[in-house]
Amino acid sequence: MKLKIAVLAGDGIGPEIMEQGVAVCSAIAEKFGHEVSYKEALCGAHAIDEVGDPFPEETFQICEQADAVLFASVGDPKFDNNPSAKVRPEQGLLAMRKKLGLYANIRPVETFDCLIHKSPLKDEIVRGADFICIRELTGGMYFGKKMEPTVNADGIEEALDTNYYTRPEVERILRVGYQYARARRRHLTVIDKANVLASSRLWRKVAQEIEKEYPDVTTDYMYVDNAAMRMIQDPKFFDVMVTENTFGDILTDEGSVITGSMGLLPSASTGSSTPVFEPIHGSWPQGRGLNIANPLAQILSVAMLYEYFDLNKEGALIREAVNASLDANVRTPEIQTESCPEKYGTKEVGAWIVDYIRKA
Repeated sequence: MKLKIAVLAGDGIGPEIMEQGVAVCSAIAEKFGHEVSYKEALCGAHAIDEVGDPFPEETFQICEQADAVLFASVGDPKFDNNPSAKVRPEQGLLAMRKKLGLYANIRPVETFDCLIHKSPLKDEIVRGADFICIRELTGGMYFGKKMEPTVNADGIEEALDTNYYTRPEVERILRVGYQYARARRRHLTVIDKANVLASSRLWRKVAQEIEKEYPDVTTDYMYVDNAAMRMIQDPKFFDVMVTENTFGDILTDEGSVITGSMGLLPSASTGSSTPVFEPIHGSWPQGRGLNIANPLAQILSVAMLYEYFDLNKEGALIREAVNASLDANVRTPEIQTESCPEKYGTKEVGAWIVDYIRKA
């Protein structure tokens, strides 16, 4: 197969982990006889510094013309610490999702037995947890009507974010959730805040109508605050959860922590145009250039990329290599065992996995 991949390394640790992701992608292509080409593009704070736009038109064109986008991270403290900044790196990420029509974010949360000790939860609670969060990605407060902080007629400073959803937006993401549930354990949890929010009542109304079309899937409903607690008390309860943009953003970060490290979990964003594959963690600027960033989420995002094109053997070999690296204690510092005499950085972990793939 021929694949054209747009490479958006972004900010912070992005270029370092992207280097390892591309190396693994190329090793798999060579192993299985695929032809993969790459085209790099600007995004995030780096793009703002270069051209004043976090998602330039040229980057959009490169992404739109590619078969897939491999993305790393955006974000920089100089923008985080400046509330008055008119342009922010994260706006580039939102623009990419909107322009490419990426309305479905698929975030698997899976535990690794050899890293259970790194989870903040007890072994018996977290071992075996394996669920997927389907997050609606182009609606809600992130894209609704906004009003930046301003002083009103009464002299009081105010701001506004609108949590806006339409029936078609809700229907299409629910159907994605049901498709994944049918392919797994046939259990879908719809997460909302219907006791308080009108937008959530729309979600629940539509979901209760659609669930009748999927009698083979058990559907239940949970308020987002209860879901947050249930993820800590009993993460194995969940199979597939589907929720709106803001709730999904928060819950998936919570889910990543219970596995032991945010550096372990990949994601895919799909919709009407080019799909995007990326780690769920941020840019971690404090770790930039130190060769300590965990590249596994980026590498597992490459596995999801191949699997998206039904190249399941390729994805399986990447997952096998990642598991082998963990079992062999080839790990970056945040998940390394204290008793391990050898130390591995971002480059060393990536090189070990590439070598494993070539020898497989």
